[in-house]
Amino acid sequence: MSATAPARTSFKEQMLQAREEAIVQTANRLLAEKGFESMTVDEVAASVGIAKASLYKHFPSKEDLAAAAMVRIMQRTLDFLASVPAEDKPVDKLRAVVRWAMQVQLAGEMPSLPHQNSTLRATLMNNRGYLDRLVTISDRLGGWIQAAQADGSINQSLPAIAVLYTLFARACDPVLGFLKAGGLQTDEQIVELVLSTCFEGIASR
Repeated sequence: MSATAPARTSFKEQMLQAREEAIVQTANRLLAEKGFESMTVDEVAASVGIAKASLYKHFPSKEDLAAAAMVRIMQRTLDFLASVPAEDKPVDKLRAVVRWAMQVQLAGEMPSLPHQNSTLRATLMNNRGYLDRLVTISDRLGGWIQAAQADGSINQSLPAIAVLYTLFARACDPVLGFLKAGGLQTDEQIVELVLSTCFEGIASR
């Protein structure tokens, strides 16, 4: 009995997928540059080179489009976490993730987090793809934080959740932009400077 061959993706479907990826990549870049409130569907469509009506066939609202970009960066984060060597010390794993997140931000590829009262935030709280990835990332980092506290690398008196939020904040840290605008350091020097400041602040004393 022969195995059933996998269904082939039609050319039209491939083109639709490619266009959708281009839309999400463009939204991601604009969210990083100016944030959700300032980004418009018109400029996303213009950057991709399609009509706004065509964009709405993929994403029915600005919130849905931005949510897709947020899901995309969460998946990129998960992919990076999976690449961190299992044998590394927990604190080194955390440093690697924070370094990567800051590099992504400096490259203009990290979407800005929505404000508390943003319509995007409400959409994200109802987006299973986003929430599932957020929980997985938080659990993985939380485990590394607790292990680093157990081996004395991170201050044990700090609540693990506070450390987690401190590390999350580095992915949208305005200090990176301020230092880059100053033009006195390279991107890598900025990353190492903020890394040092961040981890010295949570290290055991």
